[in-house]
Amino acid sequence: MQLRKGKTKTLLESSIDCALLSVEIYNKPRAPFRVESFITHMIMSWTRLLQAYFNHTIGETFFYKESNGRFKLVDGEKKAWELKTCIQKYGELSEAVKSNLEFFIKLRNKIEHRTIAKDEIGLMIFGECQSLLYNYENELIKLFGSEYAINESLAYSLQFSRLRTAKQVEANKQLLSTEVREIKDFIEKYRLNIKESIFNTQEFSVKLIQVPKITNTNRNDLAIEFVNWNSVSEEDKKNYEKITTLIKDKVQKAEVINPAKLKPGAVVKAVNESYQNNFNHYDHKCLLYIFSIKPTKEDGENIDPFETNTKYCHYDEAHNDYLFKEEWNAFIISNITSGTLTREIWKTNFDNKQKLDVGVFEIE
Repeated sequence: MQLRKGKTKTLLESSIDCALLSVEIYNKPRAPFRVESFITHMIMSWTRLLQAYFNHTIGETFFYKESNGRFKLVDGEKKAWELKTCIQKYGELSEAVKSNLEFFIKLRNKIEHRTIAKDEIGLMIFGECQSLLYNYENELIKLFGSEYAINESLAYSLQFSRLRTAKQVEANKQLLSTEVREIKDFIEKYRLNIKESIFNTQEFSVKLIQVPKITNTNRNDLAIEFVNWNSVSEEDKKNYEKITTLIKDKVQKAEVINPAKLKPGAVVKAVNESYQNNFNHYDHKCLLYIFSIKPTKEDGENIDPFETNTKYCHYDEAHNDYLFKEEWNAFIISNITSGTLTREIWKTNFDNKQKLDVGVFEIE
């Protein structure tokens, strides 16, 4: 499909430019904020791709409207659909592709006001990043034809065989900030809560095993080849499964479901065992709100349920509820028994919709 000059072509070219720029930044080892930049530019790339499709098929309808039918304006400009809405309106993406995109939309929102200064995050989500790019090009070709394919413009990123020494790993663990730990916790939680059938797809996260390619047939062969799984022989598939079974077994043993996590009732019970003053669920609700441990209805609507203080609380997507760590019990009990927190303090702040800095009340 050869597009003529116009808004569709402009949007599409802008989308492709964003994708190429995201890869360029990601593959620069010393580029600052490369993970954040890759994610941000790929979100923009996907958004403009779908907007180009809408513009080509149904015209300029990818804008929000007021109840009176007029376009919603932001700083005098029509407010276009963001990626989440574009995905819903498009409705043609597989569950695995949508899960991959949802992962990056949520991750982008988490890192928007943070600085990721550690390479651990990039290493953790390499597979998801690669899938985000693969999925984008597949959809690009599907919507506008192979003449817009960008794989000829991309190079495979070179990697050192030994990423880090044991001492470097230990040093990095000690230097990880609270914000980075929270992001890593979100990534692990998201992976655990998606269906196994989606997690195992290449559309959600590319899993690569590097095998040296040995050939004496043609010296002009490519050094790297990406092989479609459907074209692999049954014998090779069985050999591959022997390798991945070892990896999966190790991962599954680590993925304990909700270890040492407590429901609200268990928290209330534990506090009452140390605090003889009828600590109840309302008291607990007050503390959760004023310390921003988890989203509450007092925080308003459209709050991301994953926006928890992961030091104390996690959102359990499978059961649509929240679970608390032993650290949360210890926090409440230590502050009550020391007299730092009283019912009057948490109730007054809750009634006045006043938030408190949880760090100030953390007792070492």
